Amino acid sequence: MAAPRRYQTLAAPVEHAIDPIKGSRFIGLAAPAADEAAVDALLEDARQRWPDARHHCWAWRLADGRTRSSDAGEPGGSAGRPILAQIEGHDLCDVVVVVVRWFGGVKLGVGGLIRAYGGCAGKTLDQGEVVTVVPRVRLRVVHDYDDTGAVQAVLGSRGLAPTDSEWGARATLTLAVPYDQVDGVLAELRDATSGRAVLQQEP
Repeated sequence: MAAPRRYQTLAAPVEHAIDPIKGSRFIGLAAPAADEAAVDALLEDARQRWPDARHHCWAWRLADGRTRSSDAGEPGGSAGRPILAQIEGHDLCDVVVVVVRWFGGVKLGVGGLIRAYGGCAGKTLDQGEVVTVVPRVRLRVVHDYDDTGAVQAVLGSRGLAPTDSEWGARATLTLAVPYDQVDGVLAELRDATSGRAVLQQEP
């Protein structure tokens, strides 16, 4: 699935402990995570920090639309799904949430677990600072030197500056363009150079 034009994520990791429920303690840990490697690193960190906990339940949602969750030994659907529902309810992407539980000796039942895990995840996310991300796309622009002024005028009007440049037989610029501006930038560069510029979108 393609990345969304813009999305919200957490600015930094956040932790929150809720009041014990029938003796069981719950701590939520939420953090930005742009890929599965970052998710795995946070999960491992949580397990190492709280090795004595009975359960390390988690869920994550990436900007490309992928999601996963784990009940980590709790009854099916009682932990991972409620955590994921909170991530989706907060409309966040590139985020992982881990809820750690120390068993207090009294079973909470599936309904109680859903409320506990979902509630802890939700309150943890409530504590986080949310930022909006606009994904960027790499564009390569190859143009004649006679078109330098026209190209620079387009870039200046868009507030764009090359991230790299090469000066050979023709000028080659590499740009990082916000996802939702790509079509406009391409059209303006074509018009400004009367189609002479070679425009390539890099993966």
